[in-house]
Amino acid sequence: MIKKRTRNRYTEVSALGQHICMSAQKARRVIDQIRGRSYEETLMILEFMPYRACYPIFKLVYSAAANASNNMGFREESLVICKAEVNEGTTVKKLKPRARGRSFPIKRPTCHITIVLKDISLDEDYGYGYRDPYINDMSSSGGKWGKK
Repeated sequence: MIKKRTRNRYTEVSALGQHICMSAQKARRVIDQIRGRSYEETLMILEFMPYRACYPIFKLVYSAAANASNNMGFREESLVICKAEVNEGTTVKKLKPRARGRSFPIKRPTCHITIVLKDISLDEDYGYGYRDPYINDMSSSGGKWGKK
């Protein structure tokens, strides 16, 4: 049994992109970089990353922010990506004709991408999914590997 996470309908807005023609692994590589970041920081990261998966994810984040501002009246400065997930979709299967009457299979994987934005100005606890860019986690531990 799959349990769905109940989202707070007053502080969260989502956008869902289905049947995007790329493998889920390639999209997850980009999604892992933006999870937990603010909206403006996410747009800058996606604009300058060199991967093909960035453009559909950029459009989804932009669409989720448009949903937040138009439908809910949220400000874009206070939006944070609290949930971003990539699921595998259907695989489009074709046959490519080859020599001597043979054929090779071609598999085009698709994926479904879900982006959930949260308004942190309305939320009392800033705990879930929010990472403050001004606090460096490694400074208190003494560096990257904990050596002094």
